[in-house]
Amino acid sequence: MRYYLRTLGCAKNVADSDGIGSLLENAGLRATDQPRDADVLIVNTCGFLQAARAESLAAMRELGAAKRAGQLLIGAGCLISRYGATVQREVPQVDGVIDAGKWLALPRFIEYLKTRATSEGLETSEVWFKDAYLNLPREQITARSVVAHLPRVARAPSAFLKIADGCDRPCTFCIIPAIKGAHHSKTPDAVIAQAREMVAQGVKEIVLVAQDSTAYSWDLGQRDALAPLMEKICNEVEGLQWLRLMYAYPGHVTPRLIETMARHPQIVKYLDVPLQHAHPDTLKRMRRPNAGVTRHMLDALRRAMPEIAIRTTFIAGFPGETDAEFETLLQFIEEQQFDRVGVFEFSIEDGTPSAQMPDQVSSKIKKRRREQAMALQQKISLKKNQQFIGTTLEVLVEGAGDGVSIARSYRDAPEVDGVVIIQKELPLGKFARVQITSAVEYDLMGEISNP
Repeated sequence: MRYYLRTLGCAKNVADSDGIGSLLENAGLRATDQPRDADVLIVNTCGFLQAARAESLAAMRELGAAKRAGQLLIGAGCLISRYGATVQREVPQVDGVIDAGKWLALPRFIEYLKTRATSEGLETSEVWFKDAYLNLPREQITARSVVAHLPRVARAPSAFLKIADGCDRPCTFCIIPAIKGAHHSKTPDAVIAQAREMVAQGVKEIVLVAQDSTAYSWDLGQRDALAPLMEKICNEVEGLQWLRLMYAYPGHVTPRLIETMARHPQIVKYLDVPLQHAHPDTLKRMRRPNAGVTRHMLDALRRAMPEIAIRTTFIAGFPGETDAEFETLLQFIEEQQFDRVGVFEFSIEDGTPSAQMPDQVSSKIKKRRREQAMALQQKISLKKNQQFIGTTLEVLVEGAGDGVSIARSYRDAPEVDGVVIIQKELPLGKFARVQITSAVEYDLMGEISNP
């Protein structure tokens, strides 16, 4: 059997899809990148925001419309965890759904769907996961067991390694705790084993991800455990060249973590810290750390690593956001001169405290504020990129063709940041030193530097 897997959403979903791929291949299925060649079509969905839910539903409808006789279409992941009934109602071509906390049952579920549809003469669209799962042999498949998977065979020089899942933070705009449950961490030994396997398969860069990576091992009774984990990876995973950290929480970036990042050459000088806002009243309504905590953290990071690239995200149009509060956010962006910024319009999510807050901001104002913040950041990003003209950067090549290569520097995380365009075709996965010759708002251009 062959499977086609489409992944939507964030880097944490990419890591889950790696686990799903490994699970299916260990069960004897083989991957294909062509839906028409697959026996099983799987969409690993995102349910975080309204736009993401719409994209996930559209992907399932697209595959369902082209589905041939005998193919199975399965919806998996975060959207299913919260809106499985919506999928059943709106995408009748889907044969089964399996939520984000149960995908270790996927090989058995696929077999169940195939067998039941054949033996009972049912259309596969009538077979649904809730019924199927209850009829599986009793196995203890818990959210915690999800984090024990191994990666599938690497297909790119970079790979995401999920060190924990779930979240305990009280942010009023977020439904992740409702979808993923409480924070639960992998053991250090499991992380090291997975990292070694990735490197053995050719991975040059590992990106550590979690909903809150800085809460790593809190559930195991250990505080400030992320720094020792990263040090352990650097010391014990032979051949790893880049280690990148994403999704840190502002109040939890400790002095020990900063010192570890600064000391190890394998750890790229980059950090993704979602901040969400800067005005104290907005942050209070969000239940997020105040701007004083954030400034202290940013100052400490930059003192220890002057070259560090900092990425963050902000929400425009949170309930009650006044013109003055938004202006404070713009001033903060200008003050801090972040390397990478994403700005999102506030999305009303059912079941979150913010959905019930008064003074909801209109869609028109949210859109205008987002565009204004991104226009400001675009100017900052261009100025920062232009400062690299004439310098030499080490880059990791991710693709090539038509006489050029596409690569990333330490300042660029996979899939979300800019690229470095090189005027020469180079092998995939090669590290190269590139002299930067020009810059635009988000990308750099350069030529291979003389040795």
